[in-house]
Amino acid sequence: MTPFRTFAMVDWSGGNDTGPTPRKDAIWACVVRDGNAVEPVYLRNRALAENWLADLIEAETSAGRRLFLGFDFPFGYPRGFARALTGSDDPLTLWDWFEARIEDAPKANNRFDLAGEINRRFGGRGPFWANGLKRDIEGLPRRKDTYHNPFPDRRAVEHLAKGSFTCWQMAGAGAVGSQVMMGLPVLTRLCRRFAGQVAVWPYEALDKPVAFVEIWPSLTLGAAPEGRIKDAWQVEQVALDLAHLPPEDLARQLDVSAAEEGWILGVKQNRPDIAPPPLRNDCFALPAGVNWTPVDDALALLRDRLGPVTGVKTVPLGQALGRVLAQDVVAKRSNPPQPNTAVDGYGFAGAIPDGEHVMPLLEGRAAAGIPFDGTVPPGNALRVLTGAALPEGVETVILEEDVTVQDNHIAFRGPLKRGANARKAGEDVKAGEIALTAGRRVTPADLALLSAVGLAEVQARRPLRVAVVSTGDELVEPGQAAGPGQIFDANRPMLLAMADRFGFDTVDMGRIADDRVALRAALDTAADTADVILTSGGASAGDEDHVSALLQEAGALQEWRIALKPGRPLALGMWNGTPVFGLPGNPVAAMVCTLIFARPAMGLMAGEGWHEPQGFDVPAAFEKRKKPGRREYLRARVRDGRAEVFHSEGSGRISGLSWAEGLVEIEDGERHIRPGDPVRFIPYGSFGL
Repeated sequence: MTPFRTFAMVDWSGGNDTGPTPRKDAIWACVVRDGNAVEPVYLRNRALAENWLADLIEAETSAGRRLFLGFDFPFGYPRGFARALTGSDDPLTLWDWFEARIEDAPKANNRFDLAGEINRRFGGRGPFWANGLKRDIEGLPRRKDTYHNPFPDRRAVEHLAKGSFTCWQMAGAGAVGSQVMMGLPVLTRLCRRFAGQVAVWPYEALDKPVAFVEIWPSLTLGAAPEGRIKDAWQVEQVALDLAHLPPEDLARQLDVSAAEEGWILGVKQNRPDIAPPPLRNDCFALPAGVNWTPVDDALALLRDRLGPVTGVKTVPLGQALGRVLAQDVVAKRSNPPQPNTAVDGYGFAGAIPDGEHVMPLLEGRAAAGIPFDGTVPPGNALRVLTGAALPEGVETVILEEDVTVQDNHIAFRGPLKRGANARKAGEDVKAGEIALTAGRRVTPADLALLSAVGLAEVQARRPLRVAVVSTGDELVEPGQAAGPGQIFDANRPMLLAMADRFGFDTVDMGRIADDRVALRAALDTAADTADVILTSGGASAGDEDHVSALLQEAGALQEWRIALKPGRPLALGMWNGTPVFGLPGNPVAAMVCTLIFARPAMGLMAGEGWHEPQGFDVPAAFEKRKKPGRREYLRARVRDGRAEVFHSEGSGRISGLSWAEGLVEIEDGERHIRPGDPVRFIPYGSFGL
């Protein structure tokens, strides 16, 4: 990403409108753009501040300037609080929780009442304290002497930051608690309004046009010059200091590891003051003495050593298709929300015994969206239409085809069980139940379910970004003139299309000649813009295998000799912290290695968990003898219920990839397959193609 060009600092307030005259203990903000400070802005209430912030974000992003926005209140609470309140450790879920419950107007808000409500959930004596209102609030103590906190009193960073305040105090000097509670909803709405453009530090990678960062000016700045309002002077100084800080120094300050509690920019973490040696035994390193790696062992190593790298955002349902859910989705409403009829017919109470029955028919009816206004007395019937909410007194429905209607009565034959042709409330999903689990990639059917259970938005992960690089002097673009010894680049369009079909964002890095300097530059760019890099060619140990040479030079290469056919060599490494899969140059081997190894690894990095392709045992339509030692994948398709394999196992036969509809997997041991023997067929669709 390009460096930040605009820096802004905001001094927040949890109180009411402070009037038209600039004053201390109010909301102040300052912007420094391209090193030049704008006069600090006085914002008398949070509504004006939110509009000012939105205008600033809109102006900077429209102008293509990256914006660094600092706020002087905690972005998180001490560990355990988010899960206790929301069921999730994700601090951004806690942001959403507050945004849904805080009521804020210029002259009044409900922060003290909400603090009392939260306290009552935990026994009524904490974690919040200090009631700043004249009226008493149940559960919120006025002083700390009757206070009991079920959570840590401070975040880890606050133990290191001398002069910081606890986020549990709601009133009085240092009432950070009110700032947090009234600030997080504003940031939540801004994140939602500018979805995909804002990253929240330190919870998300700062790879967006706008960064929200927690900064406490009071920890580093003293008194203001005479004649200046301290808050106004401090926001100006912080913004100027950030703007003039060398990018590498800012990057070092931003390099912290923090979970749900968050961190304060500038506070150093307690880390040993030592530097690691060059990366030689990186996350892809094989155990000592291992040369040939069985497929299952290689997969287990990838599964154990990789994890999610994508950030989380609140996404409207209209933008959620294909996104990976970042947390379990809990139904807000039951489906169906109330008992309703499954057919057009007539409803009444109870079960009906065998024999003929005649029942009075009430006037009116119940239709979908138009409920019956009243109660159906026992022994009476009511006309009901499919999907209608069952009125009080109706439990059972008989199909209209089984009924004779005459003189305001119905006649029909039993027996009929209680509840026949009726749907119970919540028989599909009950409110409070998990409707969809974290890691699921949202489908059109999921959108129907999410809508039905009352969800308008979900917490979803940013799509994984996959950079694809082709290497080799012999490659030319399709459509260009191919000279002697040259071939068309078949791998790059295939790999880009595969990553796209997997649901990832793709970055086409083009084809790079066998030039180490050019390849280094391409890898640098790919690492800056993507989460994972796929290369094809140049991954072995030859003179022109520059991918493996560069990774080796960086101290981050592992050449896995996989007991696999096709695609035995697989180079894995890290380039500037970004995983690299060095795939074989042969298109058949490149595709097989991508499906078997890169696909589940990238799914794990994308947050959807480890992807196990679904295979099916089907009779073989071929004969094959296989020696022990390597697992084999044959290009295959199913016809008439039997697995056919491509006529040649040559890895240069690209047409076999198009002919096939999946792979036949033959286990590691010795095997003699005869027609009719069961083999495992894995359709391309099971990999997501």
